[in-house]
Amino acid sequence: MNQKTSAAQELQAEFERREVQALGMGGEAKLAARKASGILNARERIEKLVDPGSFMESGLFATSVVESMRDRSAGDGKVVGYARIAQRDVAVVSNDFTVMGASSSSTNSKKISHMKRTATSRGIPLIFLGESSGARMPDTMGARGMGTMLGNDPTQYMRMRETPWAGAVLGFCYGSSTWYTGFCDFSVMRKGAIMAVSSPRLVSMAVKEQIDPEEIGGWKLHSDVTGLVDMVVDTDDEALEAIKRYLAYMPGHHNEAPPVASVREGAGGDMSQILDLVPISRTQVYDVRKVVKTIFDKDSVFEMKPRFGKVAVTALARLDGHTVGVIANNPLHKGGALDTDACEKITSFIVMCDSFNIPLVMLVDTPGFMIGVDAERKRAPGKIMNFMTALQLVTVPKISIILRKSYGQAYLNMGGGRNSDEVAAWPTAEVSFMTPSFAVNIVHGLSPGDEGYEERLAEMEKGNNVYDIASIYAVQNVILPHQTRDYLIRTLQVHRLRLTGGVGKHLMQTWPSTY
Repeated sequence: MNQKTSAAQELQAEFERREVQALGMGGEAKLAARKASGILNARERIEKLVDPGSFMESGLFATSVVESMRDRSAGDGKVVGYARIAQRDVAVVSNDFTVMGASSSSTNSKKISHMKRTATSRGIPLIFLGESSGARMPDTMGARGMGTMLGNDPTQYMRMRETPWAGAVLGFCYGSSTWYTGFCDFSVMRKGAIMAVSSPRLVSMAVKEQIDPEEIGGWKLHSDVTGLVDMVVDTDDEALEAIKRYLAYMPGHHNEAPPVASVREGAGGDMSQILDLVPISRTQVYDVRKVVKTIFDKDSVFEMKPRFGKVAVTALARLDGHTVGVIANNPLHKGGALDTDACEKITSFIVMCDSFNIPLVMLVDTPGFMIGVDAERKRAPGKIMNFMTALQLVTVPKISIILRKSYGQAYLNMGGGRNSDEVAAWPTAEVSFMTPSFAVNIVHGLSPGDEGYEERLAEMEKGNNVYDIASIYAVQNVILPHQTRDYLIRTLQVHRLRLTGGVGKHLMQTWPSTY
């Protein structure tokens, strides 16, 4: 054996030793414990998420900058790299909780920043698989720690929506895992995971009482109360599948149109029975989600935030294979009256769709906005105007269809007037300033059963008919319910963004992710 061959073998051996150590993550005991509890580790999550054999890791040999920590900081707690999902390139950050709780450090922060830069500059989606303990101690303690760790990347918390971001909350998520989840266009949370600013232990010390982790960051809080997560699932596998499905609706970046899918057999097959789903009486409730599933391509409806702001439905769907964003009032909850949660939910959905060139379809059936002390305390005027501002900044096609009723300011927020490119209405539609019975009470002080009430009610209902608003061209078409799907397909063909290759102006690319 000559000297050159011996040197090459030594190099090979050293490489393989370090590779084994890095791929060993936090060690066999920790990995076995996760396996026994049925929870995937950081690398298994990537394998389940991406196309087989497509993952190309970046920073395999990264470790802590602290000398004494190097041998036990494989990958420095973050597994990052590039891969493909459905043959499209993506960037992935997967937190390795087996290594120092995936805590944030100067090295792994560089890895995340590199993924963000590459995803942004090369036009590929970015995925965060969250599970981390927050900032690493004692690295960040003291002035030197703060100066080293924080503020060195001026774009760390800047989001311009150049590419879609998707995140999953898959364990304890504190600190940066929470921040990046909040930035994502789509976030999914596994039951049993926790997402909060700080750990329950730290919060308990601060408030001097025991804090239940579920109370400060559990799935019910974030799906029902804060609206910070778009979907809740039972397992890691379901969370990863949700991310894959979400990305299938999205373009790779903001300067291309969304992908077009094949249309499943049976799409639109139940349109002849659609009126059976919507009672003619404006006071009778129904679930608009059944209407949505009937109109759009078969099995294509992907609802977001279903447990938050239930008076409205927001969903990605496909229409003749093309991605659309659906906003629908749901009379099943509060009669479809829009509350502040629904305003936030719709506004964030509008921003996402416009940012990624997804046309909007509005299905309207609302008596207006919720009023009262609670609404005012929740800053209803500000939320309503945020919603209205976002709608008017939209540059993708907007089509609005009034199914039954559209009253007051909500008429404008739901696309009435010139707030949509086209407005159509079913023959069942009614449009007015407020519910006629309320108007009788306000103007005449009469309630149902009072003498003269019915006569005054008839006066207030006069002119609410769909053909009255059609006669002044405030709706462009009156359509029969069974014609809705065909009307939407043809109208969106007309309004396609031909001059820009399907790309909008993105006037809301800097709109806050949460507000």
